[in-house]
Amino acid sequence: MISSIKNFIHEFQKDNVPLLAAAQAFYYLLSIVPLLILLLSILPYLNIDPEKALSFIKSMIPSETADAFKENIIKVVQDPKGGLLTVGILGTIWSASSGMNAFITATNLAFNIKEERPFIKVRLLSIALTFGMILAIVIALILPVFGDVIIQYLQSILNLPDQTVILFQILRWIISIVVMAFVLMLLYHFAPNTKNPFKVALPGALIATLLWQVISLAFSFYISNFANYSATYGSLGGVIILMLWFFLTGLILMVGAEINYLYLQKRKKR
Repeated sequence: MISSIKNFIHEFQKDNVPLLAAAQAFYYLLSIVPLLILLLSILPYLNIDPEKALSFIKSMIPSETADAFKENIIKVVQDPKGGLLTVGILGTIWSASSGMNAFITATNLAFNIKEERPFIKVRLLSIALTFGMILAIVIALILPVFGDVIIQYLQSILNLPDQTVILFQILRWIISIVVMAFVLMLLYHFAPNTKNPFKVALPGALIATLLWQVISLAFSFYISNFANYSATYGSLGGVIILMLWFFLTGLILMVGAEINYLYLQKRKKR
């Protein structure tokens, strides 16, 4: 156990994991704006109140971060623009896939291998992994946020007993974790330029999923109750918070990749 921890610390320092996480955070930050444009450009056709849309976003991310996008959110929701939807799709695919491209490069460094696949193949792979990651994050956020509403709706229709309601409360978290772990396992399997079996990708995916859930909740609690980034950074406080969350996400993803690399080396020795 002690030897495994020492090996992990050695790989963590050798690969300069914080720097790789910071690079990923930069590309993730670039992808968040076109992604929001894509999602919000659909809302005007659904007759959703702009303040309700903003309130919903504040319930999912720190309020200071939501305030940074407040003006754009209200403007997009109130003013339908069909062309914006197309631009949003194209911008999201390209920018977000750049984030996954950075993740692929980082995992190659974690596994100490060079990227020798054709550029087009890597870009298509990063686009596919981007959609998988978006799906995982949406499910991981929606189930905890909307879980109570869904359960109450089912209870009003089916008159569910209390034991079943408790079971559903547990299942919504389990499903969120399982989906996130499955998508991360796909990321760790396909991203490196090496043929890793899914068994090798599983340990890092499970640990990264649990760490992501815990750190996201802890970071959100810290921001909501203790930190005041607006006092230090002014109007940029929300962007700084978002950048920190992306950095932590990139750090966790790299921790999972390093764990998978060490597990692979251990399997080879056996």
